[in-house]
Amino acid sequence: MKFRFNWRYAVLTLILFIIEVLIALFLHDRFIRPYVGDFLVVILVYCFVCSFMRARTLAIVLGVLLFACTVETLQYFNVVKLLGLSHSRVANIVIGTSFSWSDILAYVLGLLFTVVFEWIWGGNDYPSFEVRW
Repeated sequence: MKFRFNWRYAVLTLILFIIEVLIALFLHDRFIRPYVGDFLVVILVYCFVCSFMRARTLAIVLGVLLFACTVETLQYFNVVKLLGLSHSRVANIVIGTSFSWSDILAYVLGLLFTVVFEWIWGGNDYPSFEVRW
């Protein structure tokens, strides 16, 4: 793992962030907001990490999945309410308020898409799929 700035991933992060904000603000449907939003958010986090560090794709993907599942677990335990932040719209949006297995499936699918994308286009410019840890 090496620290460096990658402008391509930074631009992708910004684009995905704008898409996520637009989804959160303007879409209140039963498919795009809950499922596509979760699919894209792990790709957003992956691109953000890749903007600042160079590491194996698999290591970053596993870290992002662990992070996403941790947030989902916090939702299961209703941590927003436990922290006394129920009144905070930002806390409710960022942390979330309801656990769902379909969210975890969307995270996994988003990260599988990322792995395939990186494998095909070799974007992370680091030996991504070596078996060494």
